[in-house]
Amino acid sequence: MSAPRTPTPRKAFGRLSLPERSYVAEALRTETVGGVLLLLAAVAALAWANIPALGDSYENVSDFHFGPGALGLDLSVAHWAADGLLAIFFFVAGIELKRELVAGDLRDPKAAALPVVAALCGMAAPALVYVFVSGTGGGSLAGWAVPTATDIAFALAVLAVIGTSLPSALRAFLLTLAVVDDLFAILIIAVFFTADLNFAALGGAVVGLVVFWLLLRKGVRGWYVYVPLALVVWALTYNSGIHATVAGVAMGLMLRCHREEGEEHSPGEHIEHLVRPLSAGLAVPLFALFSAGVAVSGGALADVFAQPETLGVVLGLVVGKTFGIFGGTWLTARFTKASLSDELAWPDVFAVASLAGIGFTVSLLIGELAFGGDASMTDSVKAAVLTGSLIAAVLATVLLKVRNAKYRRLTEEEERDEDLDGVPDVYEQDDPAYHLRMAEIHERKAAEHRRLAREKAAERGARAEVADGAGDSQHGPA
Repeated sequence: MSAPRTPTPRKAFGRLSLPERSYVAEALRTETVGGVLLLLAAVAALAWANIPALGDSYENVSDFHFGPGALGLDLSVAHWAADGLLAIFFFVAGIELKRELVAGDLRDPKAAALPVVAALCGMAAPALVYVFVSGTGGGSLAGWAVPTATDIAFALAVLAVIGTSLPSALRAFLLTLAVVDDLFAILIIAVFFTADLNFAALGGAVVGLVVFWLLLRKGVRGWYVYVPLALVVWALTYNSGIHATVAGVAMGLMLRCHREEGEEHSPGEHIEHLVRPLSAGLAVPLFALFSAGVAVSGGALADVFAQPETLGVVLGLVVGKTFGIFGGTWLTARFTKASLSDELAWPDVFAVASLAGIGFTVSLLIGELAFGGDASMTDSVKAAVLTGSLIAAVLATVLLKVRNAKYRRLTEEEERDEDLDGVPDVYEQDDPAYHLRMAEIHERKAAEHRRLAREKAAERGARAEVADGAGDSQHGPA
């Protein structure tokens, strides 16, 4: 009778499977480009709103209204950006969440526990920090949800700017964390920031979603069917009183994200591949352009640390996010007996947790919803989000730079492909064919080195003979 096997302890932040690594690399590549555009849009908005020569043009453009008033859609440019363009962003977030649930890390409850608990702690801790700081200072508690969201695109833009090569496992953790974060952010928006409901419009939106789902199940194809239907569902959701971005998430979750026999990509993956550049490259940067334009001055920045609401936002992002995510990760690893990957240390997790303190897109949106009736406080909260995100970015940069050489070595090891078959070598260590290919490569190299050795030895011998001949001629008889 064979001895019972000792179960291999599960590794937190262990190496991803090759398909998951490829998906994460593709997703993060697009998000990184979008993050750089987002960063540029935020800088452009701040410049536009603060250059005296441009006067009130920023506010005039942001407040310009257009759209069919008869349908309840005569909205300002800023409103279209927040309710319309961000629906595209959350549509992609819905597809990402669905894929994670059926084919990614969230499919396995044991693997899902880490990012889910980390995300929940990373949302609860900032909210508690805000409530404590604002409540102690006598401020409003309405903004408790502002510091709860992580902006994955902005975080990746910071990584791109500082040139840090995070191992794929940490990048995947950051992406999964942001997906779960987006889900709970949408739930917060739907539950806590829905005022009066228009049940007729809500019923119409539900009917539209059912039709959308039935068409998908029947295998109906064609953008000319789904885009008009999606616009109708979005408009009805907006008029129902529920934030319109919820429609985007709902439709994203309905797409099939598992592959059937003969499929290279599922419909959800295919549509995400098409829509993600539109979201990251256009929708989110335009939202940032018309949301981040707040007046910045020495006095305004000082007020960020003087008002209880804005101080709560800053500390929620910088302190609450970092310690919430790190604490949730440590507790999950501790109580599930999952050991940290041998290649990483807990300071690496702390650095990534501090990076998650960059809250921009969704934090700005929630800030507008929380203080919609107070324009002055809305601008102050926006300034607080920008300040907190900047501090978190600087902190993460310092922490990540300390270990950047280690990350670079890990990344190079993950990407090394000595046999040039298109698959990184670390994924082929159990494949006999790989080792046979490597043996042939090394044999060819050995043969080449032996040939070079013979040539160099012959050249050295010839030089020695010439030198000896020259010596004999110099010392011979005259």
